[in-house]
Amino acid sequence: SQLVVEKLARRIVGWDLPRGMRAESYPRDAPRGPVVAVANEFSGSDGDIVNAAIRALGIGPVVGTRTWGGVIGIDSRYRLVDGTLVTQPKYAFWLEGYGWGVENHGVDPDVEVVQRPQDHAAGRDVQLDEAVRIALE
Repeated sequence: SQLVVEKLARRIVGWDLPRGMRAESYPRDAPRGPVVAVANEFSGSDGDIVNAAIRALGIGPVVGTRTWGGVIGIDSRYRLVDGTLVTQPKYAFWLEGYGWGVENHGVDPDVEVVQRPQDHAAGRDVQLDEAVRIALE
């Protein structure tokens, strides 16, 4: 998730204009247009973290519904006699602007759009449609 946030946070600060060739932005792999994130209740763990970071860094708006709210990482430390692996919470997550508050709450979207079962059945993704509309404004 760190790489995703790093790439999305890049901003074009210049242009390389080689003679007889196409101009390239600097940095070359910075987003060239608006960034709009789409999230829902199935966005958990790094899905929570990436959306929180996008909001905290002001990269762009988050569209959809509140994320799941599960950012405490687990680790397997013990194996039971039957071979079952037991996991325990190990890695907590704190984020500027949220503190410890992402765990058990999630990330609230800037623009709430609920994907209803009827939308899914009809093949519509109203969250993505709204995100695209915002990006094109």
